[in-house]
Amino acid sequence: MTAAFVLSINMFIAMLFAFAFGVVAETNSTARGARWLAAAYALGVVNVGLEFILPGLSEPSLTVVAIFATYLVSMTFGVIGVSVHYRVKLPVLAVAITWVFAIALVPLILGLPYGSTLRVLLYQLPYAALQVLMTIIVLRAQRRMALENLLATISGLAAFIYLLKPLLAWQYGGVADAPQGYLASNYAAISQTMGAIIVIALALTLLLIMMRDMTIEMVNRSETDLLAGIFNRRGFESHGDRMLQEAKRRGTPLTLVMIDIDRFKTINDSFGHSVGDLVIADLAALLSGAIGSEDLVARFGGEEFAILLSGKDAKEAYRIAESIRETISQQLPKRLDNVKAITASFGLAQLQPTDQLSDLCRRSDLALYDAKARGRNNVSVRFSEVAKPSSGRGRYLSSG
Repeated sequence: MTAAFVLSINMFIAMLFAFAFGVVAETNSTARGARWLAAAYALGVVNVGLEFILPGLSEPSLTVVAIFATYLVSMTFGVIGVSVHYRVKLPVLAVAITWVFAIALVPLILGLPYGSTLRVLLYQLPYAALQVLMTIIVLRAQRRMALENLLATISGLAAFIYLLKPLLAWQYGGVADAPQGYLASNYAAISQTMGAIIVIALALTLLLIMMRDMTIEMVNRSETDLLAGIFNRRGFESHGDRMLQEAKRRGTPLTLVMIDIDRFKTINDSFGHSVGDLVIADLAALLSGAIGSEDLVARFGGEEFAILLSGKDAKEAYRIAESIRETISQQLPKRLDNVKAITASFGLAQLQPTDQLSDLCRRSDLALYDAKARGRNNVSVRFSEVAKPSSGRGRYLSSG
């Protein structure tokens, strides 16, 4: 297999992935970094085109520099694309140093015999440096899953291959006597084949990562209440069921708190729906700040919210609910310029061994109904679906 044939394959591969990343960028606004990667592979096409015209030139020096620089820009775009995708700060200083080093190497590279081991080493060093930077960016990503580990491995392997090329050049007695003879050398065939494998592996992994992240983003949007910025009922059911199963497995308590803003229709009627929306958003923020990282908060719809407290029994949840109830009456009226009080009612239910999430929700709803029936702005707890309102203790507790 000749180097020219492999180079033709590389050009097709670069065109294919430039198009693929371009389509991803145009059709998905959440595909961060895709435009940079599309530009990187588009420059790869230009780079291969320059390689093809090299044999027919009488004075190849300028084209050799252009090939070197074009590939360097392409790799830089790739590093930027990965940085943008993972929201990891681009190591600008390291990239700048690599570029300064590469520019300083150009006169030295041109002055060395073509195909010498030292020339090949100096030629490949900036590429290896940029590939190492990409690897570091992936390793710094907040989300480290199997595909990130694969990408870091491939990127690290690519850096190693760049450094391996001088050894290949030495093994095969140099690249060629002159740039025009590069494509006819055994080194070129092996080098381009290794490059094709790395390019395909990197591109496919990056595409899989973007597809995965876009899918996660779509699922998150479908589970998020846009006004409140927290889970909606669908998100609550999905994540809440996992929390319930985990609590059963570990044998730890779990308590559901249902919250309903009292007389919310009056707020909308008196101050307008825009103010009502602000109250909803304020309460969502208040609830999110009042719970731990292992807990879950969701808006069920309208003015009704739910908190699932992990590791908290009804007694602990009762104290948390009381604290939130008092904070609501102090903080939420600020939206109304303190003209009218805003209060909320709470219904609590602790997980029982035979409960499903629906059972927990039903008892919390009943407890919330109890709180409303007792005049609102209080906290009620249900241990079963049968209440004993006269006792004030045991199966039914209230405060307020």
